[in-house]
Parts: sequence; structure tokens; C-alpha cells
Amino acid sequence: MASHVDLLTELQLLEKVPTLERLRAAQKRRAQQLKKWAQYEQDLLHRKRKHERKRSTGGRRKKVSFEASVALLEASLRNDAEEVRYFLKNKVSPDLCNEDGLTALHQCCIDNFEEIVKLLLSHGANVNAKDNELWTPLHAAATCGHINLVKILVQYGADLLAVNSDGNMPYDLCEDEPTLDVIETCMAYQGITQEKINEMRAAPEQKMISDIHCMIAAGQDLDWIDGQGATLLHIAGANGYLRAAELLLDHGVRVDVKDWDGWEPLHAAAFWGQMPMAELLVSHGASLSARTSMDEMPIDLCEEEEFKVLLLELKHKHDVIMKSQLRHKSSLSRRTSSAGSRGKVVRRASLSDRTNLYRKEYEGEAILWQQRSAAEDQRTSTYNGDIRETRTDQENKDPNPRLEKPVLLSEFSTKISRGELDGPVENGLRAPVSTYQYALANGDIWKMHEMPDYSMAYGKPWRG
Repeated sequence: MASHVDLLTELQLLEKVPTLERLRAAQKRRAQQLKKWAQYEQDLLHRKRKHERKRSTGGRRKKVSFEASVALLEASLRNDAEEVRYFLKNKVSPDLCNEDGLTALHQCCIDNFEEIVKLLLSHGANVNAKDNELWTPLHAAATCGHINLVKILVQYGADLLAVNSDGNMPYDLCEDEPTLDVIETCMAYQGITQEKINEMRAAPEQKMISDIHCMIAAGQDLDWIDGQGATLLHIAGANGYLRAAELLLDHGVRVDVKDWDGWEPLHAAAFWGQMPMAELLVSHGASLSARTSMDEMPIDLCEEEEFKVLLLELKHKHDVIMKSQLRHKSSLSRRTSSAGSRGKVVRRASLSDRTNLYRKEYEGEAILWQQRSAAEDQRTSTYNGDIRETRTDQENKDPNPRLEKPVLLSEFSTKISRGELDGPVENGLRAPVSTYQYALANGDIWKMHEMPDYSMAYGKPWRG
């Protein structure tokens, strides 16, 4: 093809020739252009065919394909009944599920695709299929309030008492009143009572307890861990199985075992909102300050404010107890109390019993002091009369009053016999340590203390 300069030169020459010559020159130029274009297309097609031959010699081209479970779920998600029917006719199982355990029937019950639900059930889909969290299609339909699907599922034998991992049955999750009425009517028609409901709720825990007893009988390790590092106590803690947890703790399982994410059983109980379980674990030494691999404490995993408050209270009580133990920690050995000592009696007594006990003791002591006060008043009045006579004689003889003979303390006090006194005790012993005062005629006051009697341990027949 001519260059741009050649074309300009040709145009200058054509301006001088007649019109007919110019037309012939234009037609010739156009024919040359078309020929060049045709040659270019042929070369392009030749290169393309050559490239395809090279690819074909390297192997047959592969087609993209998907697993049957993925294809069936995707068709169900799109509500493509024809494609679902095609898969079922080609012997694809209607119970295929994804990594979460979700089947096509679960998905259609969530999205309310009634036609595909009927199609799946008519081809033998499991009406009570459970996903990884033990949800059945009836759980999904009841939660979403799809009353039409609930009726269909019940007709095909859906379990009205199926319990998911949270311990909920379909009627527990239903918030739509008409749908709930249908479920409760079906339960009444099947003769389901509250006892039956309670029995089904307790069935998973009872099964776990039976398995634990079998492990104990076989001598197996109760701290066994699964593929995620979780122990039996992790499972019991997450599900709130108190009886199972108590059985495990009674047989000495550890409360500080961590799974692969660094979670202890207390973390699992906190995350799933199992408050009684958290209290049980803390009472057996579970740490409220334990941290996961993500640096989370049990309280950080709580979603309910009420549960957070409870854990804070437990942590406060635990800190107080630990501080008290450190403050009173001593290397000295305490005396072992006798079997009938008051210390053990009082510890076994209830608060009301101890209050009544102290009231009786105080009343008896008050009566005793009244009797003693009357005797002392009588003795003092008699003695004061003698002192006044002696003092009058001495004043006549000596202006400075004094006692010629020292008065012995024994003359002013009389020991109360053991039979007369049943006074207060300390550390299981009789220990009357009250101070007695006696006024003398010269204005002086004598004070004396009666020594405690440590010779005999205190013993009372009552028990708490």
C-alpha cells in the first residue's frame, strides 16, 4: 500500500487530468485496498487456526463442574424447581448437605419455597435432618413463622420434640401466634404432655451421664479431648449439663484444660450464657481471669448484662476470699478441737439456733448477776456497819484515818461455786473474767478479777 507522501503526490497529478481519468484512478485504488484487507483477514484466520491446533495437541479441554450437594443447594436457593427435579431424577440424594450440615430442605424451609419442599419430601428427603447445631427443618419453619410449611412437615412426620444444641424445641422458637397454635394443637393431638417434654429435654444430658459412667467403669480418662481440644467438661459447660458436670468434677477432672482456641470450660459456659454452670465451675476452682488465645477472659465473652454482673460478683467474692486467706495465713498449727467442743457445735448450728443459744445464755447470766448483786449488797451493808463503828473509834484516837490492819481481798470476795455459775465461755472453756468493785468505808474502791477456770472443757448436748 502506498505511503502518505505518495498519495499526496498522486492527488496533485490527478488535479490536472480530466474527471473520467480521476474516477478510474479512484476505482483502481479502492480495488487495491480491498485486496490488501482480504489478505490481512486470511492471515489472521490462519494464525488463529494454528493456535487452536497447538492447544488441541496439548490435551482435551476440561469443563468446570461442581459437587452434587453444591449444585442442589444452589438450585434450591434460586427456587429453580426444574433444576432440582432434574437432579433428583438423576439419582442425586436430597439429603446432601454443606459443611454446616444444612440440607436443601433446611434452605427451602427458611426461604418458604413450598413447591421445592414438597418435591424434596416426595423424593424421600429426611424430614428430621439435623445440621451441625441440631436444627431440623421444623425448627427453621417455626422460627420463620411459615405456617404452611409447618403443616406439610408435620404431615410427613416431623418430630415436634426435637431438641437443638441450645435445648430448644420448635415451639420454643416460634414467635408467630398462628403458627404456634398449629404446633401446640399438633402436640396435643399426639398426646404430648409436659412430662414428656421434660424427659426429651433431659435426654441429651442423660445420655452423656450414661456415657460417663461407662467410661468410669472401663477406667478411661475423663479428661479425654476431641478433635478441637475440647473435653467432656467443655461440652457439659457449653450445654449447661449440671449433673454431668458435677459427676465429672466429683471424679477429679481438671477445670483448667484449654481447647485449641485457649478456651477453658468456664469460657464455654460464659459464651453460651450458662449462669449456674459458671457458678459451679468457679466453686471448683475455675479461674475468672483465665485468658484465651485472643486474650479474652470469661466476662469478655458474655453477651447478657445480667450474666456479666454475676461474673463480676463471683470475681469480687473470689478476690476477697483469696485476700482473707493470705492475711490469715500462718505457720502455726491450730489445736484440734474435741468432738464435743463448742466450736464444732456452733459451726453446725444454723443462724437461728445460734441466736436462740446466745439468748438463753445471756438470760441465765442476767439472772445470776441479779442474784449475786443482791447477795453482795446484803454483805456490803453488814460490813459497812462494822466499818463505821471502827472508824468512829479511830477518829477519836487518831485524826489521820487509816486501817491499822490491812484488809485481805479474800474477806471481800466469795468464790462462786461451779454449780452456781453457768456463765459465758471462750474457746470452749469457762472463763468468767468480769471485774468486781467493792466500796470501803474510807472512800477507797477495791477492784478484783476472778481468774478464769481453764480446768474443764465446755460441752453441751445440742447439735445444729
